[in-house]
Amino acid sequence: MSDYLQSYSENLSRLLLGTVVTDRSGNELTFDRAVEEVTELFISRARSGPNKIMFVGNGGSAGIVSHQVFDYWKNGGLRAVGFNDPASLTGSANDFGYANVFSRPLAVFAQEGDVLVAISSSGQSANIVNAAIEARKRRSAVVTLSAFSEDNPLRRLGDWNFYVPSHHYGLVEVAHLAISHSFLDYILAHKTPGASPRRIIGRDEVTDAPRLEESPETRGGRP
Repeated sequence: MSDYLQSYSENLSRLLLGTVVTDRSGNELTFDRAVEEVTELFISRARSGPNKIMFVGNGGSAGIVSHQVFDYWKNGGLRAVGFNDPASLTGSANDFGYANVFSRPLAVFAQEGDVLVAISSSGQSANIVNAAIEARKRRSAVVTLSAFSEDNPLRRLGDWNFYVPSHHYGLVEVAHLAISHSFLDYILAHKTPGASPRRIIGRDEVTDAPRLEESPETRGGRP
């Protein structure tokens, strides 16, 4: 292993192991207990119950949002949604200001019993903080993933707050992705009969309905 790869891996491992989790009152929780509580909430609200998990994030965090929304519903059978559609995002920014691009749709879509997962490396992005505030108004539970300053405002708004003690953007984003993946992997390993973190729902598992095949015209690039 190269010296750089070993150093990078060790730093990432150190950050993940050093993740601090607190509840809304600022009381510290063990990572294992927090994951257990969050995954129980996800299942009871967005699989067994009628609610949904909503993800919000900017930039690299928005990439995590899109990734996790797909994985959560496809592999976990959890109702999960994001608000990253370009038309909706730019329209909301134009009409309501970028600080409100997530809080305004949440005012319409968020319901009591839903769960918001708010991701921000700095924990200070106005639109993410406003989304968490709006979710609380709608009596939705809030899970936050943040980093940088340990007293960032987002970290005070969640029912569960996962804080990565680093100012390194790349490592923070990888850590946040790993933490959000850990929720789903825990569900697959411990709370889904017959499943494991390696299980992927294949095409033929989704439905028994006849499938349409690509036509020669479609494969040739024509509609």
